[in-house]
Amino acid sequence: MSDYLNAKHGLATFVLLALCLTVSPLTATAQTAPEPRNIVQLSASGTLEVAQDWLTVSLTATKEGSDPAVVQGSLRQITEVALNELRKSVQPGSIEVRTGTFSLQPRYSNDGKLNGWIGTSELVLEGSDFPRIGAMASKVQHMTIGSLSFSLSRQARARLEGQAQSLAIESFQAKAGDIARSFGFKDYALREVSVSAADQNLFPRPHMVAMAARTVMADAAPVPLESGKSLVVVTVSGSVQLFK
Repeated sequence: MSDYLNAKHGLATFVLLALCLTVSPLTATAQTAPEPRNIVQLSASGTLEVAQDWLTVSLTATKEGSDPAVVQGSLRQITEVALNELRKSVQPGSIEVRTGTFSLQPRYSNDGKLNGWIGTSELVLEGSDFPRIGAMASKVQHMTIGSLSFSLSRQARARLEGQAQSLAIESFQAKAGDIARSFGFKDYALREVSVSAADQNLFPRPHMVAMAARTVMADAAPVPLESGKSLVVVTVSGSVQLFK
């Protein structure tokens, strides 16, 4: 029995020593690995200024009354008539129409008592044909312009982001090369990189939008339209390691 225990103890000791011999070199290697040196963080951007090619017009109707069902029914009828009329001029990509928000909320008096209901319905008219959209929006019966805005279409944004990204990458590479040479290094290697894109409107015209809404309510004249410009910006950020 004693011989068996001694043999078992010896086997356990041998296995433990084998594990130590296997693990120790790896641990030592990990602990002595040199930290990266000559790392530079930098970023570069590619920017394009372009005319906005997409118009979005929100048409709204508002009704009030003591009976919520009557208010809702009246709004539904106004919306259906306007929607059916606008659909006649729909051309995908050029003129599009869709329903927006539809809400019905209680109205309270100053003393907190329910004294009626107010409902709002919305249609959204949008596309690239600015003159026709402006004319259509001004002729919709029983609905007025709630808001009007210009932006970039999805197709234009995707195309321009690709162009701006190429500019940003070229700028990043040029900047990394300049930094390397300025510090006396011959070359660099890319370690990590991230790419982000954004666009922002230039020259907003909130006063023009408000005047257009009043004009429509007053005499149903065509809406005066003038698009602005957008900046499409793609930024490339990352780090490089410099080499002698």
